[in-house]
Amino acid sequence: MISSTAAPPATRKTLVLVALCSAALLINIDVTIVNVALPSLVRELGATTTNLQWVVDAYTLVFAALILAAGSLSDRIGRKGTLLAGLAIFALGSLAGSVSTSSGQLIAARAFMGIGAAAIFPSTLSLIANVFTERTERAKAIGLWGATTGVGVAAGPIVGGWLLEHYWWGSVFLFMVPLAALVAFGVAYSVPTSRDPAAPPIDWPGLVLSCAAMGTLVFAIIQAPDWGWVSTSTLAAFALGLALLAVFINVEARSDRPMLDVSLFRNPRFSAASGSITISFFSLAGFTFLVTQYFQFVHGYSPLGTGIRLLPVASSVAVAAVVGTKLAVRIGNKTVVATGLAMWAIALLWISTVSASTDYLEIVGQMVLGGGGLGLITAPATEAILGAVPTEKAGVGSAVNDATRLFGAALGVAVIGSVASSLYSHRLGTTIPAELPAQAATAAKGSIGGALIAARNLHQAGLTTTAHNLTTSAVDAFLRSLEGSLRLAAAIAAGGAIMAATLLPSRPRNAMDASEAVPTASVAEPELEFGA
Repeated sequence: MISSTAAPPATRKTLVLVALCSAALLINIDVTIVNVALPSLVRELGATTTNLQWVVDAYTLVFAALILAAGSLSDRIGRKGTLLAGLAIFALGSLAGSVSTSSGQLIAARAFMGIGAAAIFPSTLSLIANVFTERTERAKAIGLWGATTGVGVAAGPIVGGWLLEHYWWGSVFLFMVPLAALVAFGVAYSVPTSRDPAAPPIDWPGLVLSCAAMGTLVFAIIQAPDWGWVSTSTLAAFALGLALLAVFINVEARSDRPMLDVSLFRNPRFSAASGSITISFFSLAGFTFLVTQYFQFVHGYSPLGTGIRLLPVASSVAVAAVVGTKLAVRIGNKTVVATGLAMWAIALLWISTVSASTDYLEIVGQMVLGGGGLGLITAPATEAILGAVPTEKAGVGSAVNDATRLFGAALGVAVIGSVASSLYSHRLGTTIPAELPAQAATAAKGSIGGALIAARNLHQAGLTTTAHNLTTSAVDAFLRSLEGSLRLAAAIAAGGAIMAATLLPSRPRNAMDASEAVPTASVAEPELEFGA
């Protein structure tokens, strides 16, 4: 119900879209700003590769584990209130992260931030779905929402790089606190209240099982390089995680009020789009985890220089996200999403060929191709997912969309990071200087950052030749690990392109795609209330 004192609908919708995209941008900036800070964590906190993975994965794991419950909760008690609560939690977690003095404390703060992010992200998308109900209008709004991924890729590294050059590493987290407060003000002022009175209560068994399944699987993947990929511990952890996942699916299928309606995945528009997003964020997270280290450790760029050099991929993601949703309405999701995955696979394969002497202009071409592909995947696939669920259930639909992103991202960092770590350790083990002191050898095997720090210490101690040989061996090992990891990511993206071309319908086909034809008056007006 819209009050008479509210701004004209078009003006109000613009304000709503700006506020919601700003909230989504906050999450995207956080992800990329942390990646830029990873090398600083190696130097300042002595973080190992496994520590770095948990700094990223503690956040995404909690985020992904809680997001389905958060989406259901937002439908039930109100999307705007859930969004504001999430912003408050996110700000407190960021503040805690900024004053951490160890990797363990930072990982705990990141996990707490994940709780806030779980409340923020699905609320933004579900509110967009309820305000913009006509498909062309909604596609445009989702395209702009999706473009925040590209803007975040650009803004996070640049802002983070500038902060790291002028302040301590914790400043990248402290920066998020006033930003969250500013976004909260915009949401409180402009965003309407919205909820589904008929939404079921939280499915606690489903929540516990999903947390346990995802946590076990991701933990097993991260620890596999240390335990051994075929060790008893690793195989047991994988078996337990898969068993928990099977139980979760069975419980949800039998529940009258499930957290996740697994029957949604029978709709190819929903399932193929979800799979496409999972694959794209799986490979994107792994790529981002490695490329920031490549720029800083191999090329020696500063954090700010790294952020600026990521602008081509960020810009192309933003542009392609807007263009992609328009194309999806005109020519269908199948063609657009499959083309995007194919472009991304080719870009990853091309990027895997980089060396220490690769010219930056060649890297620009790689990033533009890859970013364009990502933009064509994410926003059109998101539009397809939301088009497959009724608008009044947008919170759950949005949560599933976000869960696929987070599940893919968490596994991407875990799998690609673990594979890279294994390849790095194996290669370095065959080329590391024999005369290297034991302490330096241990540091070098932990990560390329540890190797370069050890080499610098050796150089200062007068062991110039040993330092040079260690640097050469570490860079070579890192490049070999990057090559193998990105080729794996490219193969998975190529498989995703085949899946999308085969399974994803071009347009809505059945009654489940209810929101495609729902007129604005029938859903939006009873659910939305503008003003105080």
